[in-house]
Amino acid sequence: MKKTFLYLLVLCILGGFIWYLFFAHHSDNLYDAKEAGFTIKDTATVGRIFIADFENQTILIDRTDSGWVVNKQYPALSSMVRMLLGTFYQQQALYPVTQNVVTNAIKLLSTTATKVEVYDRKGSVIAKFYVGGSAPGGTGTIMMMEGASTPYVVHIQGFAGVLNNRFSTRVYDWRDRTIFRVPAAELKSVSVNYFTTPANSFHFEKDGDHFNVTGKLPANIKPSELSSHNATIYSGYFANVNCEGYLNGTLGMDSIIRTGTRHSNIDVEDIHGHKTHIEIYWMGLNKRSKNRMTADPDIPDDFDTDRLYALINGNKDTVMIQQFVFKSIFRKIGEFYQNTPPPKRPL
Repeated sequence: MKKTFLYLLVLCILGGFIWYLFFAHHSDNLYDAKEAGFTIKDTATVGRIFIADFENQTILIDRTDSGWVVNKQYPALSSMVRMLLGTFYQQQALYPVTQNVVTNAIKLLSTTATKVEVYDRKGSVIAKFYVGGSAPGGTGTIMMMEGASTPYVVHIQGFAGVLNNRFSTRVYDWRDRTIFRVPAAELKSVSVNYFTTPANSFHFEKDGDHFNVTGKLPANIKPSELSSHNATIYSGYFANVNCEGYLNGTLGMDSIIRTGTRHSNIDVEDIHGHKTHIEIYWMGLNKRSKNRMTADPDIPDDFDTDRLYALINGNKDTVMIQQFVFKSIFRKIGEFYQNTPPPKRPL
């Protein structure tokens, strides 16, 4: 009995020692920082991130007084920047690549890896490393510090996937997707002109707590019946409106827009005189269109029920937008002159 207790005690001590060695501290403390310094604990000091892939596509992300900027010209998508900074903070060396695959791993990194350079706000280097593919077994990502002799398998504790897709060199992955960002208090006017149903078009004006909505009113509605309640609600729909993604460079997109059916134009102006214009086009039916099986009374049968194309930023950018996001903006003029809430469905 005493021997059994002694054995259990020894096993507990050994187990505790192993746990302390491998888990009580971050694994980057177990290895030399030059070889495995992938973790950046103080991400608040990061001022610039440069990413380059093996095809010479590059991304430069700078911290400025007005926020993060991509390639010195586009506002950055905040969720992508937060994810990347979080990756720097959480990623840690799990173990060195085994000796029998070091040569092949280095060869692959030299030809297919993405290089990442991280600088502080003063321009000094924080870290430079190479990001490869998935480690054998699919757990972790092969990475190598610049100047190191050995690649490491790097992971984020509790995350089972690979990390290389977080270091994208596609500019459209990093660009902010905002179309309208006008709080209700700063909204001056909105014009929505429909091409499929022009009778539903309207011009909306806001002056403090006073509203004016003009257009071709239905015969049964009087101008004096404007609902300030509905107008007030509508003025809050432009505070945060985003596109789903950019389509610039997509094969055949120019032709699709040039020959496409126009849905509407929207013009928004704020009290500071800033104007935003967006041109919207119907998206044709595709394999995932819900109305291929079930007709939608609010959408013509030839078009997709969920998504539309749009031209923004002076028609320089082609994007995809969602009916779900824009349904609050797609209103009919008559809805502003009723004392009931506007319908939930888009046009």
